Amino acid sequence: MYCEIIPKLGIIRVTKRISAINHEGLIIHDESWFVQCVLLLKGFTSMQFLPLHFARFLGISVLVSLMGVFPSLVAAESNELRPYTNNPVVAIVDDEPVILEDVKNAQIHEAMVQLYQMQSQALKEKILDKLVKNHPELKLTDAPLPSKDDVARFYANTPGIKEMGTLEKMRDEITVYLEKVYARAYVDERYQLAINKGWAKVYLKAPLEFRLKAQISTAMLWSDEGDPSSRRVFLLEYSDFQCPFCKRVQATLDQLREQYSKEVQFGYRHFPLEFHKEAKYMAESVECARDQGKFWELQRLLYDNSDPVSRTNLHQFAKKAGVKNIRRFQTCLKERKYKDRVLNDLSEGMKLGIRGTPTFILGTYDPDTRTVYGELLSGAVSLEKFKKVVEKYLSILRAEANLVR
Repeated sequence: MYCEIIPKLGIIRVTKRISAINHEGLIIHDESWFVQCVLLLKGFTSMQFLPLHFARFLGISVLVSLMGVFPSLVAAESNELRPYTNNPVVAIVDDEPVILEDVKNAQIHEAMVQLYQMQSQALKEKILDKLVKNHPELKLTDAPLPSKDDVARFYANTPGIKEMGTLEKMRDEITVYLEKVYARAYVDERYQLAINKGWAKVYLKAPLEFRLKAQISTAMLWSDEGDPSSRRVFLLEYSDFQCPFCKRVQATLDQLREQYSKEVQFGYRHFPLEFHKEAKYMAESVECARDQGKFWELQRLLYDNSDPVSRTNLHQFAKKAGVKNIRRFQTCLKERKYKDRVLNDLSEGMKLGIRGTPTFILGTYDPDTRTVYGELLSGAVSLEKFKKVVEKYLSILRAEANLVR
């Protein structure tokens, strides 16, 4: 779930992705994008701003994707039906083809993923509609409805929801949401039956995995680099000290650091959002603490604090963090010694397609070029999702090592 803010238009939009418990007590994951305006001021898991040019990117990605769905529209000279492709040729330049992957960036990829999710759901419903005449067992009857126990379990087991209000206050919103989740799960169950029986063949595929190339630059590293071959998976974090979801994900990162202390390197870069007035000063303060070897100590204190820390009080937190020379720290902060470093982090993040916090780039690490090659994860990512991606890259590295032998 994340909040997108378009300052010039005065628009705030809340988008939510959440897990639920089905009527059999099993955890199911709703990958659709569900808007709950009623929760606008209650809680989110990621705060983001949306540049105006993203709308153009979205339009391009939708158009290009639709070209793959309806090839007859771009190849009118042929009536031959062709399977869907999610990586079509989008141009020919000097007789050389340009494919969609050649022009895709992080924002286009995210838009394509959302489009794919909508297409996939619509396709499932279309398939069932066409099959029900000859296969009446696929007829959609009443989907199961959530019980009071389902609502209570959802409230108890969903991270962050208790911050939005009491169970009684949230009951109606949760019930409406679970009804939609259960209905979609019911469609998925009927659809899977049709596929298992061989009554339909599906060519629609998810967008190809998108990899970013990110320089770690001046990122603060969790572990000393030491032997550069020991930690070849890298988790690079872009964060904002005033973002509640950045605070929330820190405990998850602590668990990852403990579990993968020998396999994964962690790095931290700044992405203070414009509407968080104290965030840039808090970012500069941890860089001043870094001069005295207390970056992570001050970083932890600032995230643990429930309210933003004003510029005038940062030296008090620095003292608690163990910074010895407070006068030197105050001078560093007053002169804004690391203003450019923080702004550079922000600029490089935006070039990568980052538009909100927290955002992570997780992938393999080349210590020679100090570059991470990986995928972008947004929001207060769960421990399970982090581990799944980490294990994927560790497996890739192990396979490469075996080939070298």
